[in-house]
Amino acid sequence: MSVSIIADITTNALCPSKSTCSQAIYINGLQQMVVGICKMVVIPVLGQLADEYGRKPLLLLIVSTAIFPSAILAIDESKGFVYAYYVLRIISHIMSQGSIFCISAAYAADILDGRSRAAAFGWIHGILSLSHVLGNLLARLLPGTYIFEVSVALLIIAPVYMIIFLTETVKLTPNLNQHLRWSSKAYKLVQDRYSSMRYALHVVTSSSTLKCICLVSFFYDMGMSGISSVLMYYLKSAFDFNKNQFSEILMMVGVGSIITQMLVFPLVNPLVGERVVLRIALLASITYALLYGLAWASWVPYFGALFRMVYVLERPSTNAIVSKASSSSDQGKTQGLVAGAEAIGSFLAPLVMSPLTSWFLSSNAPFNCKGFSLICAAFALAMAFYFAWILPDAPSTQEENGESVEALLLA
Repeated sequence: MSVSIIADITTNALCPSKSTCSQAIYINGLQQMVVGICKMVVIPVLGQLADEYGRKPLLLLIVSTAIFPSAILAIDESKGFVYAYYVLRIISHIMSQGSIFCISAAYAADILDGRSRAAAFGWIHGILSLSHVLGNLLARLLPGTYIFEVSVALLIIAPVYMIIFLTETVKLTPNLNQHLRWSSKAYKLVQDRYSSMRYALHVVTSSSTLKCICLVSFFYDMGMSGISSVLMYYLKSAFDFNKNQFSEILMMVGVGSIITQMLVFPLVNPLVGERVVLRIALLASITYALLYGLAWASWVPYFGALFRMVYVLERPSTNAIVSKASSSSDQGKTQGLVAGAEAIGSFLAPLVMSPLTSWFLSSNAPFNCKGFSLICAAFALAMAFYFAWILPDAPSTQEENGESVEALLLA
């Protein structure tokens, strides 16, 4: 709900009476950069913890962090509260951005066989798109002053629902270290995390499929995170878009994404496979970036959004490829490491996109192309397409071999 209005709130708080606000672009880029740095470590660790301590407690923790940023703006939208919102949003995104999906994918892998997982991943992302549509519809209908109050109420429902209905799928082993001194426990915790990370890196680097999909995810997220960090500020400056236009585009994309992820992906994937779907999605993302970067009229962003309905298939197809290339005991670790590769891309993107976008939106631009930074992001997406093109088939996982290697590395 808050996505379509946050650009207006930030711009009004930091640069009153202006349509272009370099401060808003930079603070958004700074947030994405800090989140990207921290996610490199946090997401793989959360994936490991989900394998060892269960999916439910980790999901409860990361979902609950999303409540606090919206609660701040529900109180006040002044400059100080906007800064506080971004601080809390950074903490929330470090914990939840990416990790929700990798742990949800691991949860689905726990209860489904390999043939059913791809369809399940499509449905997970399709339901997410449905929530986007409903959220943007509410943002379109509600007055701006009520959006964050309603958002907080809806965010509280998520952890309450999980407490009541979500069943744990990981069988927990007894804690053999409960009688150790706190210093010994701390040392053992660090040692366990190091050993687990070492094993997860071994799993990924020993698989040509997982290595290649990490590169795909890195370049894809570099391009798309760069675009998403500046897109609304670019559209606001170039075409004077506001909350209503943003909501319309997001609702249109959401409806299309529901169809492609929940209906088209489960039907097409068994016929052509995850790799072909991934390549089509990446081609659509390149077209999307070029159309937005070269947009010459206010209707072009609406037309470009059609390609967004296709490139959303990158996520479920990537999840399916990673799941197929991993053993059941390593789902959280491998999904977490791939999400960590995405985090590196999302950290690097704002370093280039924020100053470049601010420069080309200003009166000092070297030539008239306000969307030049989005065109540059298309090159990163082209690199993702190259690695997807050479992506090898995912071999069937060997549970016994995986368990013996893990025992050897953790010894």
